[in-house]
Amino acid sequence: MLEGSSRHEDSAGHAGTIETGGVQWMCAGKGIIHAEMPVHAPGAPDPRGLQLWVDLPKQYKMVEPSYQELGPNAIPTAYPGGPGGPIKVKVISGKSHGIESPVRPLGGCWFLHVTMERSGASMFQDIPLGWTAFVYIWKGAIKIGNIGPVHDSFHTLVLSNADGETGVHLTAAEDDTQFVLIAGEPLNQTVFQYGPFVMTNREEVQQTLLDYQFGRNGFEKANTWKSKIGN
Repeated sequence: MLEGSSRHEDSAGHAGTIETGGVQWMCAGKGIIHAEMPVHAPGAPDPRGLQLWVDLPKQYKMVEPSYQELGPNAIPTAYPGGPGGPIKVKVISGKSHGIESPVRPLGGCWFLHVTMERSGASMFQDIPLGWTAFVYIWKGAIKIGNIGPVHDSFHTLVLSNADGETGVHLTAAEDDTQFVLIAGEPLNQTVFQYGPFVMTNREEVQQTLLDYQFGRNGFEKANTWKSKIGN
């Protein structure tokens, strides 16, 4: 949650509020009904946040739903140039400069929120060999590599993963630059999607739709549960 706050609840009985700087890491698994509602209140900042939807490895698609929720003070921070330096990295998932997140995703996925206070601040971030990675610029501007062009805010930069490449060099081109760097292990599996359901073939999606319709296999409350925060 970048600014403001957002409430959430689900059919399994979980409920809470994600505050500024907090993170909710949810694994939908075999089935859950989820509601979320940004909080708008007088004098409060407009809620702004980032959502990342990640395909589960096939062997984990039918696990029980689970949550890992961290407040802003529970997310570890790395300081590539030391605690007094101009760069801090909130390690939401994965590793950065010797700091590891307590979040344990099913499958390889790194999510780093980087703040560079001064233009010209730079760092090298390791990325596991062969992983797919991208950068989304939330504020300011950055350069990729030593001679790359400047990329402004609200742009997504897909990074190369050629043989032998083990990371990326990033430099702030403006003061108060913020971006997320996200990397994932390739699954090499078919993606078959219908509505909110993502499986690996048509038959699995059809079975999921039947489970939802008849209230079974994770959707036992599908026909009776109603959101309180959404009404």
